[in-house]
Amino acid sequence: MSPTVAVLDYGFGNVRSALRAAEHVGATAILSSDFDTCLNADGLIIPGVGAYAACMQGIDRVRGGAIIDARMVASRPVLGICVGMQIMFEQGIEHGITTRGLGQWPGTVDQLVAPIVPHMGWNNVVPPDSSSLFAGVESELFYFVHSYAVQEWVMTDTDPYQHPPTVTWSDYGAPFIAAVENGPLSAVQFHPEKSGEAGLTLINNWVGTLT
Repeated sequence: MSPTVAVLDYGFGNVRSALRAAEHVGATAILSSDFDTCLNADGLIIPGVGAYAACMQGIDRVRGGAIIDARMVASRPVLGICVGMQIMFEQGIEHGITTRGLGQWPGTVDQLVAPIVPHMGWNNVVPPDSSSLFAGVESELFYFVHSYAVQEWVMTDTDPYQHPPTVTWSDYGAPFIAAVENGPLSAVQFHPEKSGEAGLTLINNWVGTLT
């Protein structure tokens, strides 16, 4: 039986592309903002496109933070994409305005330090050997569209009985975090659903953890 993947419908993100990608790798994909549906699915994808503050308003509107918190307690996998990754951190700063995020990880989303923004196009990533998401696509390119990112990993207090988070980096003017794998919570700054076969392989790797 194929795993069920819910794509959180909160008004932002490439939901159709995310649905198609999950279906392509064999999952049963559903678009939903229903609390129980998103809580009980085998996997939950949090897409995201647009401004950090607006995405957080949408997340709050559908109780997305509570859904994610409950899934973390139950060790049910969540995958954040693009702004869906950024909102997992403590806060985002856009145009001088600070917006509180979901606080799953410490850190601040801020504007990229680069001659030209947004960062738009294909770029490589540098995953550590411990990465499961990037198995088989460690040297592939992924598609990015963003002007903001987390540029410093500041999480220091980890449970000695658990594996520390796996942090993958990329570079555009300066290093920034391209992905995080932390128990049931994973997130990527790029768009795997727009990254061709490499992106589908990454989503397949994630879906493979749901069974």
